[in-house]
Amino acid sequence: MIIDAHSHVHDPLHSHIALLDEAGVDRAVLFGTRPHPERATDLASFRREMSVLHETISRRSTSPDSYQAARRELDAALATYPDRFIGFGKVNLDQSAERIAAEVEREVVGRGFRGIGELTPPPDQAAQIEPVLRAAADQGGLPVVVHGFAPTTAGDLATLADLARRHPSVPLVISQLGGLNWMTAIELARETPNIYLDLSTANIIFAVRLAINEVPDRTLFGSDAPYGDPVLARATIERVTRPGAVRERVLGGTLAKLLDL
Repeated sequence: MIIDAHSHVHDPLHSHIALLDEAGVDRAVLFGTRPHPERATDLASFRREMSVLHETISRRSTSPDSYQAARRELDAALATYPDRFIGFGKVNLDQSAERIAAEVEREVVGRGFRGIGELTPPPDQAAQIEPVLRAAADQGGLPVVVHGFAPTTAGDLATLADLARRHPSVPLVISQLGGLNWMTAIELARETPNIYLDLSTANIIFAVRLAINEVPDRTLFGSDAPYGDPVLARATIERVTRPGAVRERVLGGTLAKLLDL
């Protein structure tokens, strides 16, 4: 089974399915989203969508309506294509540990999501996800996906590794191969048995090759679509691996086992 470990809701939805079909991808982990860069038709409209992304990442916009809209889009996508999409639920980090635990139980486990994410704490504040990891552990070790590119810093990656060691039953997935800090991400994953690396939108193909060589059992094929392309992301994995067991694990075997598919 080929599984894209990282994607966001598309508009229109069928365009995402077409991309997965073209890439020969069976299923995709799907996160909700507020920005929709795939809607852009020119540079100006793309800038507008990216401004929404910037507001989301910087957490300058916390409108309940916009988050509810993203949640409805995610629910609709999962209901329309239950055999293609694997839903992950987001958790609000700006609340007490008790409320986070209740939200994980109600909005993630209660709604049938297979994991938590994608979480994006402010720069140098990765410690904010600790209550989420604790709640994930209490729920049987739910996978948690954390944004790896900016605004995540090298210091945040070190914090994430420390938190992962405190919650060894929780698979902690660092997305985008840690962005510009990919070497640090690989080193930390190598030293921390429950850290996984999502290889989506990696900057250079050499980074993907090294990550798979160093942690072949904990590297995951992902596209970060619509920011990346499943066809190109799969081609990257196949470019740096030989046919066989390692390639099969990266392209979906490891994630299938993690999610008990």
